[in-house]
Amino acid sequence: MNALDTGTDRTAQLAERLFESTLGALELFSVYLGGELGLYRALREHGPATAAELSERAGIAPRYAAEWLEQQAVAGLLETDSDEPGEERRYRLDPAYARVLVDADDPAHAAPFAHMLAGIGGVISEVAQAYRTGAGVPYEAYGRAFRHGQGHINRPAFTHELAAGWIAAMPDVVTRLESEPRPRIADIGCGQGWSALAVARAFPNAVVDGLDADASSIADARAHAEQAGLGDRVRLTRADATSLRDTGPYDLVLLMEVLHDLSRPVETLRAIREALSADGTVLVADERVADRFTAPGDEVERMMYGWSVTHCLPTQLVEQPSAAIGTVLRAVTVGRYATEAGFSGCTVLPVENDFFRLYRLDP
Repeated sequence: MNALDTGTDRTAQLAERLFESTLGALELFSVYLGGELGLYRALREHGPATAAELSERAGIAPRYAAEWLEQQAVAGLLETDSDEPGEERRYRLDPAYARVLVDADDPAHAAPFAHMLAGIGGVISEVAQAYRTGAGVPYEAYGRAFRHGQGHINRPAFTHELAAGWIAAMPDVVTRLESEPRPRIADIGCGQGWSALAVARAFPNAVVDGLDADASSIADARAHAEQAGLGDRVRLTRADATSLRDTGPYDLVLLMEVLHDLSRPVETLRAIREALSADGTVLVADERVADRFTAPGDEVERMMYGWSVTHCLPTQLVEQPSAAIGTVLRAVTVGRYATEAGFSGCTVLPVENDFFRLYRLDP
């Protein structure tokens, strides 16, 4: 495809934008292959490799190894010497790039976006059909790729910021969790368990109940808890949040990037409030979108609407009736839901984060 002349012509500008987006999408799919097949990890752990060496280390066909390595070098994701003969050419992963592409707990780890896009790509025809019928697309239809991507894109923030920054912004809650002999925490929509594990590590006396409606996510979370040696304190159950009424009371309930996905947000918040201890608290993390609709929007707003039209809204419309929030949950709506659910206060916490806004709900 020839390069497009953007100039000042709006038609050409949009055409160029779509060309660049196509380039970005294709490179994200190549990142998906590098992660899914362990190619970046092989380069990080064993050092520079020729195509034949990468083929052997990662267990992939030699021809595919050669093409992927060349594409990665052309894209600037790997380094190589273009003057070396093809079969002898060695490819290197810059340690700075390994933080983005391999290191799952690193705050710079953005590679899981590729898995999320791959999951959406695998089900996009079903999404289109849902648009025609008004029905939904089940979360599980997006498959392991999306589940992995969603869990791992949030893993660094949950690991490094949830306890040290977000819960720490509520000093009275920290004091209570540290002083109680056996505080109880619930993590609603816990996904692969990274948030539940983070709070269990931060508060060694706590028992954490993680709930999620997706069976595969709970299976992943249980495996992660066992691997972390926390299976005795992190109890993971496939259940609806309304079941908290039967398992409370809780000192802290977490809703980590979950509220906007609930088909019945007020009913769920009401059940959570009823499951709190007398001085319990709810911590909500949801998208840091603009205070009101403005078009065109900034990059965060564009990203959140992108997830909404391809994933969040379709999954929410499986259950009927549904609040059909989409991804873009604005602060005023969170406050309204909290009031309708009977909470006495909804406070935006003074936490800086590019993607999340933090809310404290008090009964």
